[in-house]
Amino acid sequence: MSARIAQAISALRQALPHAHLVTPDAKEEYQALSNSYLSGFESDLSPACIFLPKFKEEVAAFVRTIGPFADDVQFAIRAAGRQPLPGCANVQDGITVDLRSMTGIDLQDGQVQVAAGGLSFYSSREGFICDNVINFEVVVASGEILNANAKENSDLWVALRGGGNNLGIVTRFDFRTFKQGPMYAGMVWYFKQSFPDQMAALVKELTSSNPSVETHLMLSIAYAQVFGNGDDVICLNQLYYTQPVEDPPVLAPFVHVQPQRSEMNSMKIQTLVEAATEQSDAGQSKIRCLYMNVCVKADVDTLTTGGDIWCEELEPVKDASGLMCSYTLQPYPVSQLQRTSANGGNVLGLDPSNGPVINVLLLSYWADKKDDARVISFMQKALKRIERNADDRGQLVPFIYWNYAFSDQDALRSYGEENVQKLQAASKKYDPDGVFQTACPGGFKLF
Repeated sequence: MSARIAQAISALRQALPHAHLVTPDAKEEYQALSNSYLSGFESDLSPACIFLPKFKEEVAAFVRTIGPFADDVQFAIRAAGRQPLPGCANVQDGITVDLRSMTGIDLQDGQVQVAAGGLSFYSSREGFICDNVINFEVVVASGEILNANAKENSDLWVALRGGGNNLGIVTRFDFRTFKQGPMYAGMVWYFKQSFPDQMAALVKELTSSNPSVETHLMLSIAYAQVFGNGDDVICLNQLYYTQPVEDPPVLAPFVHVQPQRSEMNSMKIQTLVEAATEQSDAGQSKIRCLYMNVCVKADVDTLTTGGDIWCEELEPVKDASGLMCSYTLQPYPVSQLQRTSANGGNVLGLDPSNGPVINVLLLSYWADKKDDARVISFMQKALKRIERNADDRGQLVPFIYWNYAFSDQDALRSYGEENVQKLQAASKKYDPDGVFQTACPGGFKLF
């Protein structure tokens, strides 16, 4: 441990004598915290100290205390720890601020308040999740606790809708709520020869004159050694219709695809909690994990060829220990993109007038660190070819989703120069000394 980091930890103990600080000396707790990330790439990093605040005032005190050390001491902000980008939520030889103790939900007046936690990007019929945040409670670089909403610090409110960890530490999200009862949802497993027809059905729905606002569709080609089906890939549809209607016609092409693994078909009426649990249970944790992504227009040939490219590049790494990977399509329909402006705007740069967008996620889990280079190379080669294929067809969309981006993808610049300038202006206003640009190196930086 360097003298400077030791001084910073000592200063933190003096400022917060009752703070929960965990150093490597507390081997069992330190190891448990380090191993609790989604990806082993984050667990590989060993911070000098893990700080677990319980209250927003402790977060504010941390920011004030660390400020004088910003040139020499680095810190990371961990919420849920689900983003696998190395260094995004952990830091080598610095201080990791772990917000897991700041939990709680309060529902009142049609709004829900969520303490800290992670904010993902997933869509709903009401628009992107970030667009439904009506207030951020955030600790800025001065240590001041601000509210950012349509009336107070509105520039910060919009900037936080896509700005990542560049502007402060969010300690509470206030969301707009809507009623959601039981829904028809589940998973359908089928075979690759049917994938082109599924692409056609997806594009037909997204580009129809009256697309359903009740559907959320995710389509994948997947490979996993645990499937036990030799070297073959298998396909998966994760389907959601947000009304309690059994087998709605809009989902019929995806639910009744043939041939399929009928014993694995889980489509049924279920609650939102049950549907979300089924999806999260399909993931893994505490192993090697990485995401990469690119966005394209709704074009059948682009999507189908992208899947073929992914399958070709997969072949040399199928023997990687414990490999489970996918080529996953997550659409952003026009109805969803239109909600952004109605809800106050964000900095993502997605324009509904350009039509629906499909995020192509390349996801890989594997078991052994020795396979890191091979799997990363496979993903990078596949991504580059998929991107080039889309660009050659005039179907590439210059948006990269931050939470799915790898370190060599510049998610922030993909928002467009105008939005980058908005973010930089907010950073200069709320963090004039650039604390979150220099001392908090994880993710993607504005300067």
